[in-house]
Amino acid sequence: MESGKLPVNVLKKSVLKHVRPYREEISSGAAVGNDCAAFSLSSGCRVAICHREGVIVPERIPDFPGSCSIKTLLTKTVNNLLAGGARPTGLEITLFLPEGTEHEALDGIMKEADAFCAEARLQILGGQTRVTETVSEILCVVTALGEIPEEAAISGGRMTDCDVVVTKSMGLEGTAILAEKFEDRIREHFPEGLIRTAKGYAGDLSLRPEAEVIFAMREEAFARGEVFPLEMHDASEGGILAALKELAERAGVGLDLDLKKLPIRQETIEIAELCDVNPYELLSGGSMLVLTPFGAKMTERLQETGIPACIVGKTTAEKAGILRNEEEIRFLDRPGKDALYRE
Repeated sequence: MESGKLPVNVLKKSVLKHVRPYREEISSGAAVGNDCAAFSLSSGCRVAICHREGVIVPERIPDFPGSCSIKTLLTKTVNNLLAGGARPTGLEITLFLPEGTEHEALDGIMKEADAFCAEARLQILGGQTRVTETVSEILCVVTALGEIPEEAAISGGRMTDCDVVVTKSMGLEGTAILAEKFEDRIREHFPEGLIRTAKGYAGDLSLRPEAEVIFAMREEAFARGEVFPLEMHDASEGGILAALKELAERAGVGLDLDLKKLPIRQETIEIAELCDVNPYELLSGGSMLVLTPFGAKMTERLQETGIPACIVGKTTAEKAGILRNEEEIRFLDRPGKDALYRE
């Protein structure tokens, strides 16, 4: 394809045919000549919005954090909404394509995006698709919209003496990337099954399962006329410690954490050691961090639905972050670059 806006026939054939109606509250959305989407809000809800960008590669595990498949980029964007306490409604997808991009590549991206939306029951609201000589790879910007109940107590207020809950395990996404990038080296030391398991972590990045459990608990509390103090954050670049530090700063609290309680899978330990990266600073997409006074009940509910979850510490009035390793105590550093950028 040549530089400029897509011809209408290409837009219809490779983009709009993959935009299907999945939400009844969307009154207008993606269409030829329609530059604005409209939708109705549920009564008593606020709008939540976020966006992410990424270089789109084929359906495989990338070898650095800035590139991914369209499915992974959409998952990460939706995760941001979920961690903000919002139920996702729709997405806008903007694509910048290099000159010479084949129609089939665009068609494949939109087909994958539609499959994601069908499974998650989300609506593609619109976006832009442009061919330009200023990019050498396919660049995508995703904007996601959702709804938060007005009564939801998700704010930057202080939440001292709360439990710190972590779901799944740290370093899942980074482990999958390392397993792909250093597959031959890893195979010299570990069986094929370990590599297969590690690569499979790339398909376990959605936070929707744990978010649905947490939202159900929140709604039950609201139905009883109770408040439900809650702060959430999705662990991503910088690793689990960086995400915990960011969450604490946003909530205006300190942390007192037990290093040995931070969940980590054996595949992550083995691969991180072999590749000489710090697993605590490794890309941790797929893990939700939660501050709540109801940590015991929340972890029980999550575990009942098959989602690993544990309490790793408490919040404190002092804003310092303390990490305990038996008798050793150290302070959490400010977040740095992800270990993947330094390996």
